[in-house]
Amino acid sequence: MKVAVEMRPADEVPAAVQYTWDPDTDILSAQRSPRTRGDDSSSATVGLEGRDGSWLILDVAAGRINGVEVAVWPDVRKLPALHPPSQIEDAEVVLPSGNGKADVASLEMETRLVAEADSDQRNFHFRVWAVRLGRTVRVARDLLVDVDEKNRLSGVWLLNVPPCPTEL
Repeated sequence: MKVAVEMRPADEVPAAVQYTWDPDTDILSAQRSPRTRGDDSSSATVGLEGRDGSWLILDVAAGRINGVEVAVWPDVRKLPALHPPSQIEDAEVVLPSGNGKADVASLEMETRLVAEADSDQRNFHFRVWAVRLGRTVRVARDLLVDVDEKNRLSGVWLLNVPPCPTEL
């Protein structure tokens, strides 16, 4: 199963992103600020688990991606540099409900999940499935989503991430 998305024109300035690191687990959370508002009947979580134990959870409100939480074991693959694509669209990325009505939902699936970061770990890219051509969409100022040619989620970018707290 793949995560289908719909693209809609952006109707507002991209929201800021607030990052938090859990100091005990090195789990990174990125949340839109202000958060998308929706009633409880339109909230969902989509969990993607890599075969290596890594995972990525999308927090969805009113059908829109509200935040991302990630944990990667083994460590993120570090690259000398990691830059998002030069062409980025501003749009709303909406996860459609399967039956035309919004429901509280939780979806979990195992997938190929690859995590990459630049050498300073300020920019992260999480690739879902295999690399596929498509487009990159800004859903918040420092939160980008890759969408393949069939309008399926194929990656997530977290930009300008603050340093992870170090253990003493």
